[in-house]
Amino acid sequence: MHEIWRVFRYIKYYPMNITANVIFNMLAVFFNLFTFVTIVPFVELLFGSNTAPDTLPPFALNQEYLSLFMTHSLAVLKARYGLWSCLVGFALVYLAFSFLSNLCRYIAQYVISPMRNGIIMRLRNDVYEKITILPVSYFNSRRRGDIISRMSNDLSDIEWGVLTSIISLGKDPINIIVFAAVLIFISPKLFLYFLIIMPAAVWLIGLIGRSLRRNSTKGQAELGHLFAVLEESLSGIRTIKSFNQEERSADTFNRANQSFTRRMIQVAKRRELSSPLSEVLLTIGLAFILILGGLAVLQGELLSSVFVLFIILFARLIPPVQSIVRVYNNLQKADAAATRIFEIMDADETIYEKPNAIILSGFNNTIQYRNVSFAYRTDQQAEPVYVLRNIDLTIPCGKTVAIVGPSGAGKTTLVDLLPRFYDSTEGDILIDGTPIRDLNINSLRAQTGLVSQDCILFNDTVANNIAFGRTDYSLDEVRKAATIAHADEFINQLPDGYNTNIGDSGITLSGGQRQRLSIARAVLKNPPILILDEATSALDTESELSVQQALNQLMQGRTCIVIAHRLSTIRHADLIIVMNHGTIVERGTHNQLLAQEGLYKRLVDMQSFR
Repeated sequence: MHEIWRVFRYIKYYPMNITANVIFNMLAVFFNLFTFVTIVPFVELLFGSNTAPDTLPPFALNQEYLSLFMTHSLAVLKARYGLWSCLVGFALVYLAFSFLSNLCRYIAQYVISPMRNGIIMRLRNDVYEKITILPVSYFNSRRRGDIISRMSNDLSDIEWGVLTSIISLGKDPINIIVFAAVLIFISPKLFLYFLIIMPAAVWLIGLIGRSLRRNSTKGQAELGHLFAVLEESLSGIRTIKSFNQEERSADTFNRANQSFTRRMIQVAKRRELSSPLSEVLLTIGLAFILILGGLAVLQGELLSSVFVLFIILFARLIPPVQSIVRVYNNLQKADAAATRIFEIMDADETIYEKPNAIILSGFNNTIQYRNVSFAYRTDQQAEPVYVLRNIDLTIPCGKTVAIVGPSGAGKTTLVDLLPRFYDSTEGDILIDGTPIRDLNINSLRAQTGLVSQDCILFNDTVANNIAFGRTDYSLDEVRKAATIAHADEFINQLPDGYNTNIGDSGITLSGGQRQRLSIARAVLKNPPILILDEATSALDTESELSVQQALNQLMQGRTCIVIAHRLSTIRHADLIIVMNHGTIVERGTHNQLLAQEGLYKRLVDMQSFR
């Protein structure tokens, strides 16, 4: 259970809570012990011998001396105050110890609550922060549903395992140690008989726990698959309906659901077996103790009242032992979940920032790609797959460079290297002569603005979506940015204007409206380098005209890198790069490329024909 112990490292943030919890748990255990010890005088007063020694032998810390001391003291009290007064007195003492025990147990739980909830809060924050730091390439090979499952269900399993274990480990080991010590003090021989059956019990419980962890690991993976199926269905619900595939989608989900359910049934069977098994083994031990202890009482080796105390204390050992077993099984299940969580936490960031990285405060000269190549490797492929090869490109400040080519040519990958969404496999990218690997990542991305075909909006107000990433903005600035993006008119027609919530991913807006909000966001950011990744390719003609007008205003005075399918939108670019199969095959202005009668001209002719 290596991974789950990494979760417990978060305890270091709560030293006072854990210290107070241990102290009050110890007090609760000792007061609880005294409530049971108080039962012995009751038994002796009611059923014990009326004879007691007139004098006590020299003090000795053993069971025989304490038994003599108790019978002598009870005889004195009984003679002085009478039987009824003694019974009432011991009843009051019993109630006092019981009240103090429960009070201390409550305080122990009260002081530990911030820790057991705070640990999961910190872990959840750390996992989310790690997710935001990981490069885009990490998510290309993983299903979003599985990541969501890890952030929800796996963290819930860890929370439950940690919560129960913190509560249990704060009191149950103390209970076991204290009660076991008293049992050994009362009769080492009887306690030894109990220990004989313990190795078998530990072995069986450990066997169940290992099986539980294996099945939990598989169950978590199957739940991740279930979430992935659900997420894909929700994302593609319109496609599912248009192709009448509701029944097939339901069948796919049902199979995944049944597989997960079968696995969870196996987990439940093993988890529920451990507690009854431990109780049966402990009860077998108790049966032997009843027989052997009874013989000791008959032979005069043990007072009957002390033997009753031994049986009561031994019975009190069963609940904490069962609790420890449950904690062990919960931790096995939580460890399986923690393994999946720490797979994210331990994932290689690949995009590393150098110590004392240079802060990029502006852009003044050129962006240079020097012999840049990029390759990725999947789990199924041992050899890397090259997407870009030997790219050499210079982009002067203030110029517009367009990148065109067939799908899969590597256009988007080329521009994604600039803000370091990925790092090049070979070669360097330089801004004003400084390699971007030497730059502070946040300052580098602050100099770039991105408007893509898939505009990402959030379930928030219009104003907050435009001002995404900024807190020091005014509504006037937002309005100005929206006006430049040709969005102010339709925003004012919304029910609450700039305070209107646009729903999940901007579902309440049209494609052109969403795109213009993305452009307004880039305007407000005001970056010197602008990346436009097919920003108008998914729009109808009317929306494209409005968005293109907004883009033309946004591009003024900036260095622009434009990826375009519709070649009519980039005919006035200062430089056009034509890519195919990850390499630059042509470069020049629109007229120069037409004169070459190469790939660019074929692409233009195809669009003109259509």
